[in-house]
Amino acid sequence: MTNNVDTLTPGPNQLGSVSSFSHISQGRKTTNTIATVLVYATMAIAMIPLIWVLWEVISRGIAPLLTADWWTRSQQGVMYHNPGGGALHAIQGTLIQTGITSLLSIPIGIFTAIYLVEYSNGNRLGRITTFMVDILTGVPSIVAALFVFTTWITLFGFQRSGMAVALSLVILMVPVIIRNTEEMLRVVPMDLREASYALGVPKWKTIVKIVLPTALSGIVTGVMLAIARVMGESAPVLILVGSSQALNPDPFNGPMSSLPLMMLDMYKAGTSPAVLDKLWGAALTLVLIIALLNIGARVISAKFSVKQ
Repeated sequence: MTNNVDTLTPGPNQLGSVSSFSHISQGRKTTNTIATVLVYATMAIAMIPLIWVLWEVISRGIAPLLTADWWTRSQQGVMYHNPGGGALHAIQGTLIQTGITSLLSIPIGIFTAIYLVEYSNGNRLGRITTFMVDILTGVPSIVAALFVFTTWITLFGFQRSGMAVALSLVILMVPVIIRNTEEMLRVVPMDLREASYALGVPKWKTIVKIVLPTALSGIVTGVMLAIARVMGESAPVLILVGSSQALNPDPFNGPMSSLPLMMLDMYKAGTSPAVLDKLWGAALTLVLIIALLNIGARVISAKFSVKQ
């Protein structure tokens, strides 16, 4: 029994090792606490400008949005300096231009990303495509607008219109979707693909039934980020479509306003209270539309994505 007690009693060397372990553990706890404080502090610093911008936009732009005319009327027949009228013409133009852009960009971007991840295997076409996507990702919006102006309008003879704006936005949106979708597809474990192939499932069906549903949440998030980026672009609407205060549902003919273009028109109109109200109201409307689209995308991805 005495030997057992002596064995259980820590000796000098054991006590030294215990104290050293406690010292190391305490040091790690301190480091962890400092890192945690730094992370939360930097997050708080990053939130300051975001909250500030949102507060400014909401506080200055909420007044016109509370009237029914803002959502049901255009600015046709209303002087910029006079109160009244609405933003229906700009909302309609923004939704039409963004809708056409999305219909063209989303399939092109997703299918290109599928090719790069699932089929290219590092071949020459895949490397060239990746290189071109990297270049297009950094192209300024005004360069895309000038390219469409020289081809769609000058070369082919079409007039300035909402369709021309949509084509320039496609150039900006496609590389963002490709890059994001490519990354999301690479995150899907290879084991899922191999298990599907082992069961005799064709490759295309594996992609449709296994890979895409698994990556759906990330893909939808990337698509919404791309839509939010192009929805607020101002350079294409300045160059490729004329400003209008009236409703125009035809994207191929005539001037078509949008929320960014309406804000620019109000900025050039002066600093009267009515003009500033409409300017901030258009800005807040654009923020609300983007927020609603993101909420809808979250709901869709949560409903249809694969549950882990």
